[in-house]
Amino acid sequence: MSVSSVVIGIGNDLRGDDAAGLAAARRLRGALPDGVRLIESGGDLAGLIEAWSGADLAVVIDTVVSGAPAGTVRRHTPLATPAEIPWPSLTARHGSSHALGVADAIALGRALGRLPRELVLYTVEAADLGLGAPLTPAVRRGVARIAVAVAQLLRDQKNHPFG
Repeated sequence: MSVSSVVIGIGNDLRGDDAAGLAAARRLRGALPDGVRLIESGGDLAGLIEAWSGADLAVVIDTVVSGAPAGTVRRHTPLATPAEIPWPSLTARHGSSHALGVADAIALGRALGRLPRELVLYTVEAADLGLGAPLTPAVRRGVARIAVAVAQLLRDQKNHPFG
């Protein structure tokens, strides 16, 4: 039985480090096991919920502003350990550059019964979200680390004897 997996990179190419999720998704193109859907998202709440609905595993990659050093990468499992995530850093009022953040999508997905079986969230700390700015070197390094981690996670998932 194959595992239904999706990787969703979130971001905005015109806002500097906010493009990190998109950059990670692009790095993963062609490096993922067969059957894994790869989606680039602008962070639309309904689009996120639609993308991960019915998936056994959804991997979401996004940029945050939490005060950590630029390029800091974190891995969260919000469905398994909700208290682990500094939720305020993932909302529009407290750090995300999106109108509504991943935390909002999780809350709405839960209310609608449209969450993946497992959700893994990778975040990278932004340095520059300026209009027209490129990815900063620290965030580029974080993106590379995330791409390696996600590819490994999905290879392990695909080879899991119960997958």
